[in-house]
Amino acid sequence: MESVMKQILYIRVDMNQTIATGHVMRCLSIAEAARDEGADVVFILADTQAEDLIQSKGFRTIVLNSTWNDLEKELPNLLDLIAKENIETLLVDSYYVTETYLEALNHATSVAYIDDLNRIHYPVDTLIAYANYWKKMNYEENYPDTKLLLGCDYVPLRKEFQNLPPKRIRENVENLLILTGGSDNFGISEKILDHLPLEQYKKIDVICGRYFEQFDYLKTKYSNCQSVHLHKAVENIIDYMLDADVAISAGGTTLYELCATGTPTITYSFADNQLDNVRQFEEDGIMRYLGDIRLSAFRNGIDTLISEYYKMNRRQQLSQSMRRMIDGNGANRIIKKLFGGT
Repeated sequence: MESVMKQILYIRVDMNQTIATGHVMRCLSIAEAARDEGADVVFILADTQAEDLIQSKGFRTIVLNSTWNDLEKELPNLLDLIAKENIETLLVDSYYVTETYLEALNHATSVAYIDDLNRIHYPVDTLIAYANYWKKMNYEENYPDTKLLLGCDYVPLRKEFQNLPPKRIRENVENLLILTGGSDNFGISEKILDHLPLEQYKKIDVICGRYFEQFDYLKTKYSNCQSVHLHKAVENIIDYMLDADVAISAGGTTLYELCATGTPTITYSFADNQLDNVRQFEEDGIMRYLGDIRLSAFRNGIDTLISEYYKMNRRQQLSQSMRRMIDGNGANRIIKKLFGGT
């Protein structure tokens, strides 16, 4: 990769209890890839909620003191900041953008946008759409003059997920991993645990997000169950993925991390913006879909789906397919394209 020593990447993103951590985490992956290539990275935030996390990774932050879900109101301040900081490259990651917002920014600087939903027309220089269902969105037809970074080659994962060795597949399913996202507002952790024969497994790791308010309650409820281990806002999520024989996870970037580690996975959804993701994984034969947690019952029983993964050769097949899909180098590819690569 060519040197980007004099480049500065600015990233406009937010994090809070409503939108959780996913947007910030994938932007941090891109930021770390940029820093590894010698670039500086500055995060622009509506408020201070993501500051501690971002600054703990060594990145500078600028707080606009704006409203995270009404982005057009911040345009005067953000446009002033673009002029003041002489911003040449701005990466935006928010579901709350509007056409007016992006068009105004793209007149002032070169804007890249990460899209999962194809919700509106995005008037930007670069459009990043790494989700496995990108072909259904007709990006190439709708954006003939835009630089398009499409498909799973551009999934922005942290560098520890790059080029991992093949996963160790145990003969039996001993360890489960349950992942519920940043806030778990629907009590998914408890619902899944209540549907599992807990005594059947050697270890069940439950990873709760930083905004999960029922953590202490769950710790107490399952304190007498030796197999259940609850963790909150862990830094070393990859270790739990590598140790798990089967994972149960919501949609989002986490599914691509599980692909990079080759961890056989059952998915579920709790938001409309996850549906395309989980359905595509099932359609492609990569993961089984449990159902929408917002409904009164899962579409499929948890026991039934896990039993499909009991056969060692089945888990080996799934793990190999997942690894072929994701190599973990997507953030590096994004940086190369943002800074002028071909």
